[in-house]
Amino acid sequence: MHNFEFTTTRNVVCEIGAAKKLSDYCKTLGMQRVMFITDPGILQTGMAQPLIKLIESAGISVLLYSDVLADPPEALVLSTVEIARRENIDGVIGFGGGSSMDVAKLVSVMTINDQPLGEMYGIDQVTGKRLPLIQVPTTAGTGSEVTAVSIITTGETTKAGVVSKQLLPDLALLDAELTVGLPAHITAATGIDAMVHAIEAYTTKHKKNVYSDMLSKQALSLMSASIVEAVHNGRNLEARSDMLLGAMMAGQSFSNAPVAAVHALAYPLGGNFHIPHGLSNSLVLPPVLRFNASSAGDLYAELLPYVDSGNNSGGVAAFIAKIEGLIDEVELPKTLREMNIAESDLAMLADDAMLQQRLLINNPREVSREDALAIYSSVF
Repeated sequence: MHNFEFTTTRNVVCEIGAAKKLSDYCKTLGMQRVMFITDPGILQTGMAQPLIKLIESAGISVLLYSDVLADPPEALVLSTVEIARRENIDGVIGFGGGSSMDVAKLVSVMTINDQPLGEMYGIDQVTGKRLPLIQVPTTAGTGSEVTAVSIITTGETTKAGVVSKQLLPDLALLDAELTVGLPAHITAATGIDAMVHAIEAYTTKHKKNVYSDMLSKQALSLMSASIVEAVHNGRNLEARSDMLLGAMMAGQSFSNAPVAAVHALAYPLGGNFHIPHGLSNSLVLPPVLRFNASSAGDLYAELLPYVDSGNNSGGVAAFIAKIEGLIDEVELPKTLREMNIAESDLAMLADDAMLQQRLLINNPREVSREDALAIYSSVF
């Protein structure tokens, strides 16, 4: 019996040059005064401005908000919502990486509702509707364009998630041309992040289902075959397109079959040391795979052909070796020491990881504080 529920973005467009049609999609959704949400780095690349001009040339007013920070704090979300309310926007475009898209989700909901942000944290706590929302990723990583999740920094080192179907946009627009200028190290880190999404969705203890499994396998097949090329030859549109599509599929998968210990151990690295999320995942991925091998070895072996061109032999060891090989090939750091983390910090990281129970409960093997500390120590 295959009993499961699967939800995702209602409309997906995957097409080279599709971003040039943003004004058409805005009109279809009835947008007349759009808030275009992005970050300073994206604005500096110059890729947003021509699209904004195209939207404006169609008679649609655009309010540009480009102050999104990585790991966006609550205060930023609240101030953005106040601007949106004051300017009477009637639609939202999230343009950039996961942070911009996560902020766009909450702005689309909170602009027309009085529910406090603090009441939205958790699963299915959002009570109101939202404004029309379009998400346009410029990295192949988070899959935020198809996830019902927004992650917000709630304190000095803590994060919380809003998980609600209302956060799913009306349209996810995938245009690989927008990822061509992405630096190699960001391409590498976000790509490994997306692969983690697929792996953890496939091995999750809760809500694993045949549909998410299918998406995880296809995502890994696309990304494992293209990540090295995308990193080292960033103008290869075919590789960029495969990465973008694979990241979205992984996003659809883990949005329905949730992630686990890799993310749980990665969050403290980002929260305490401001290590980018994709790189945090990459650092702890191999040791978590080895830790989980006793419980999820058969599942990892099933994924081997999708990361190593049809290779069906070698089992879990070959799978872990292939993942480690890809991390080597895309030249990401492999130790916490390289991130200026001291050995004396490891106990604090283990304590923080234990706070991520909403993720740890999905792991195929139970993780204790001692286990977390051993995992951090193994990559110190």
